[in-house]
Amino acid sequence: MRSKIWMIACAVAFLMLTSNFALAQGNGHGKGHGKHSGDDAQDYYKDHDRENVRGWYDEHEGHLPPGLAKKDRLPPGLEKQLVRRGSLPPGLQKRLQPCPRDLERELPPPPPECAHVLLGGHIVLLNQRTNVVVDIVHFEIR
Repeated sequence: MRSKIWMIACAVAFLMLTSNFALAQGNGHGKGHGKHSGDDAQDYYKDHDRENVRGWYDEHEGHLPPGLAKKDRLPPGLEKQLVRRGSLPPGLQKRLQPCPRDLERELPPPPPECAHVLLGGHIVLLNQRTNVVVDIVHFEIR
């Protein structure tokens, strides 16, 4: 009888121990900051969205809206603060511009509480409640 209880206790302990290892290998909350964090499955804007936006940009290059024009480019110090899954600093919040409707049509609909905005040569998917950058499309302003 004791050996049966002992075997059950060992089996339960083994299952608990291995399940913790399996959970630790799952989708954790690592430090995935920066533009190239390596988890592209989390990108909101897909390659075809970026291509559509690039086509729109090329068509409108002569008359770009505020936020995408060359004069709206961010200084290097502020550019470094604009990262995916990062909080938008107050200095950048003041520079946000609404996304034009015709450009908005080239993008997938934003998730709840989010909006497409323009900021210093970027299209930013911003959570408006938390001011967290969900994703970014960057343009090389010529």
